[in-house]
Amino acid sequence: MMNNSLPTTGAASLTRRGFLVTGAASAGGLVLAFHLPPAEAQVGTPAGTPPEVNAWVVIQPDDQVVIRIARSEMGQGTLTGLAQLVAEELQCDWAKVTTEYPTPGQNLARNRIWGNFSTGGSRGIRESHDYVRKGGAAARMMLVQAAADGWAVPAAECRAAASVITHGPSGRSTTYGKVAAAAAKLKVPTEVALKDPKDWTIAGKPLPRLDTVDKTTGAQVYGMDFKLPGLLNAAIRDCPVVGGKVRRYDATAIAKMPGVKKVLTVGDSAVAVVADTWWRAKTALAALEIEWDEGPNAKLDSAGIASLLKAGLDAPEAIVGAQAGQPREALAAAARTIEAVYAYPYQNHATMEVMNATARITLSAAGTPERCEVWTPTQNGEAAFAATVEASGLPAAQCEVYKIHLGGGFGRRGATDWVRQAVEIARAMPGTPVKLIWSREEDMQHGFYHPVTQCKLKAGLDAQGRLIALHMRLSGQSILAGLFPQNLQNGKDPVVFQGLNLGGPEGALGYAIPNLLVDHAMRNPAVRPGFWRGVNLNHNAIYLECFIDEIAHATQQDPLALRRQLLASSPKHLAVLDAVAQRAGWGSPAAPIKGQTVHRGLAQIMGFGSYVAACAEVSVDADGALTVHRIVAATDSGHAVNPQQIAAQVEGSFAYGLSAALFGEITLENGRIQQSNFHDYPALLMAQMPKVETLVMPSGGFWGGVGEPTIAVAAPAVLNAIFAATGQRIRTLPIKNQSLKRA
Repeated sequence: MMNNSLPTTGAASLTRRGFLVTGAASAGGLVLAFHLPPAEAQVGTPAGTPPEVNAWVVIQPDDQVVIRIARSEMGQGTLTGLAQLVAEELQCDWAKVTTEYPTPGQNLARNRIWGNFSTGGSRGIRESHDYVRKGGAAARMMLVQAAADGWAVPAAECRAAASVITHGPSGRSTTYGKVAAAAAKLKVPTEVALKDPKDWTIAGKPLPRLDTVDKTTGAQVYGMDFKLPGLLNAAIRDCPVVGGKVRRYDATAIAKMPGVKKVLTVGDSAVAVVADTWWRAKTALAALEIEWDEGPNAKLDSAGIASLLKAGLDAPEAIVGAQAGQPREALAAAARTIEAVYAYPYQNHATMEVMNATARITLSAAGTPERCEVWTPTQNGEAAFAATVEASGLPAAQCEVYKIHLGGGFGRRGATDWVRQAVEIARAMPGTPVKLIWSREEDMQHGFYHPVTQCKLKAGLDAQGRLIALHMRLSGQSILAGLFPQNLQNGKDPVVFQGLNLGGPEGALGYAIPNLLVDHAMRNPAVRPGFWRGVNLNHNAIYLECFIDEIAHATQQDPLALRRQLLASSPKHLAVLDAVAQRAGWGSPAAPIKGQTVHRGLAQIMGFGSYVAACAEVSVDADGALTVHRIVAATDSGHAVNPQQIAAQVEGSFAYGLSAALFGEITLENGRIQQSNFHDYPALLMAQMPKVETLVMPSGGFWGGVGEPTIAVAAPAVLNAIFAATGQRIRTLPIKNQSLKRA
């Protein structure tokens, strides 16, 4: 993967243009975390900063501990997990822990002490665990040293536990709150030892989440809830045709409607109405007649895009992602070949909370713009900050972004389009805070969609029916080519090959296939692609795992037995696969449910640093109605910071992944996205949610992700179970478009 990190040579040396370019490039959540040692924790602390032991830990006199978390909380539990890691090394009283977000402006001013704010790619914990743990350990060492200095004893004679420091020989004790001020004056240690995970007492435990109570009581403030005195509200409508622009409109037609304050063009493609309430803004906007310049994509449709991708399946030129042996020669000489073509549609993130931001331009005494502030739910505070700086036209030192908990992210809130819009609207109304809220229709029709792809697979078998060669030709859109073309590697988008690599943490294939070729014919329609939860691992797992199932049935082999044979040299892949098969009872018939025969399907994959597998149990009645009864899922993420949160994330990933597999499809006609709301882009209902049994299997020695990997095995496990039930092989998603009646 690529590293687009901002330089750590100090904020003063960072040009405005340099910050904007690198900050925006990290919007997709692909950049690596920044390793900033705790030794820098006290560099450049601005005046007015609350008392702190170091950048990660603030301790109040009453022993309340505030842990600063740079990553975003969007329901995945990162806030609690990272706090557990800090608290583990800090040796504080967990019952007294709260959290807060530092701001990206503070981060820049302090030489990026909190590192990377981007939360995506299941990297919240796996790429910041080291430096946040060191932040906690350094704070503990400073607190112990402060207590020892007060007693005039060696620090080695003191120990810390549950926010209490005790001097062993004398038995004297004190609390963190009493020595915090003295500790903050000490030099931050540069040599910091971390605890062995086997000795964890806070991390690794299924502790309740820190945000549960506020979310349960309704006290949690989301971007949609945020208020400021004098706040106005804005609704926006972008050109309905992909890539189109505003041609003209007559604002006088709605200027006198109730509550309307302003009508303006935003960028070159959108019109916004500002009013005293959002509903009045939306109502006025709906009444406004806008003439659009539909541009070059006015005839773009799904059929044309599918034809473009189909041509790529046999194109002579393709970018190689993985290769071993002599695949073309082996396929030509094979005793038997098997072929299949699969297709995966565009999909919307469909977060429950639509895109929104509140922006305010503050004026100086002379009446000129002096400061720009934005409050928004974002997966990447620094990218939102960069967008704010650019859109406001002010220096970075005069801007700030305040992160708010997200009502769903799934990759969509790594972008910054709505932030730029909010700032542009606020610029037109200086001195007045304005909250921009997208309608659900706007959110559905102007997203950054899961990329559309097709895949042609060809397997070569020897005379004994053994798999000796495999060619996977991917044809479809590249996210990097669409968003960050500067990050392509000699024309290759590494994200395209997630789960299909011969090695590496982002997705090792696992299967031992002597002659292998995985390549990509890049085809980029005008529709904006984006980092959708699980990204390319989702469809790659379908293509690979369903085709492995096809090979097993074509050669009259048990699907588990074939996978076990091919994974014999990949013990971590094999371990999660065996675990789900054993728990599900693979090899013995499933008990009927309400007179319906239950069938099983398997899938496994490695991605985002973790090994995952699933076994799905489904039934299909005589009319073709599908019920997914149960899914057994196993995850080996190396270390498990909070097993309870992992189980919750796995369950949530199946709800999201099954929604996509069953219903998720964005289509185009005449350049327009056809879906507009949940009536034609449905999500899984509670009554449709299967029972999920999660096996958390941390084998240690590495840090894998949790939020995204298991999504990838949801669809193929169910698809393979559907084949077992019906004899029908579904190769084009979503399932809602297919007949499930038995062949």
